[in-house]
Amino acid sequence: MSVNAYLYLMMGLASMGAFALFWATVKLLLPAPEQEAIADLEVRQIKSTSSFARLRPNESIIDRFALFILNTFKLQKPLEEICMLLGSPTKPQPVDVLYQKIYYMFILPVSFALGFFVMGLPFWLAIFLLPLGFVMPDARLKSQIQKRQRDMLGNFSTTVDLTALIIESGLDYMTAFERIIKIAKQKTLLEVEIEKTLNETKLGYSRREALERFSARTGVQDIRSFVGLIVQSDELGTSLVDLLRNFSTDLRFRRLNKAEKLAAQASTKMLIPLFIFIFPVVFIMMLSPMIADFMRGGMPF
Repeated sequence: MSVNAYLYLMMGLASMGAFALFWATVKLLLPAPEQEAIADLEVRQIKSTSSFARLRPNESIIDRFALFILNTFKLQKPLEEICMLLGSPTKPQPVDVLYQKIYYMFILPVSFALGFFVMGLPFWLAIFLLPLGFVMPDARLKSQIQKRQRDMLGNFSTTVDLTALIIESGLDYMTAFERIIKIAKQKTLLEVEIEKTLNETKLGYSRREALERFSARTGVQDIRSFVGLIVQSDELGTSLVDLLRNFSTDLRFRRLNKAEKLAAQASTKMLIPLFIFIFPVVFIMMLSPMIADFMRGGMPF
């Protein structure tokens, strides 16, 4: 067997091994299938019509491969959830995220293969970067989701206090939400989501369904707890004002503990830039005169 044939054989085996490793990793990380409600299934069908219907497997080989990846790894629901947590923007839509994943899955190994070839390394090793390229867009989008969730939590405790204050004056929580939206000079992300909830109740959703959709869109545990308190108060007839007061106090207490924890960690985290940037400069400034004198053939003592 010639050297070229042996090289092609090794590249083929490496490609199949990388794809098998990628397949096994995704299968292990995929959650178990859950039983979906009829409303969730209808929402998914509507979203599929508006987003994944852009795939034309009979007209484009790229769309055919994208549809294969979508159905094989069951990515429809995770991609829709990612876009929902981003606030359902116009761009990117779930199908755009799918295109990005496929693009990075190929462009990353090709880029590294060129670098390996220039450095004289086996360029076929870049095939093992296929899984990394596939998950790269997820990491970037999840960081955007976390930033959005932090922005929503910025004034969440104030919103809870205002809601409790308005309810205490004799109004219900939906009217309290409307008052909060009206008095807002500039709507935050949280107030935009509350306004969506109010609009959904006007479109025919029940209050509970609108609140559950509100907590699902945000993906924040504190907001889920807030919605749970409201639903519990509706079902049991308990005082919502007392529940919200206690919840707000607990929320501020946890935020204070988190701030104290971050402040305690700051001194430890500062050691990293000290060792990397400051200490080497200090050592160079202290030792450079001695090294210069040693290079000239003498020492200062």
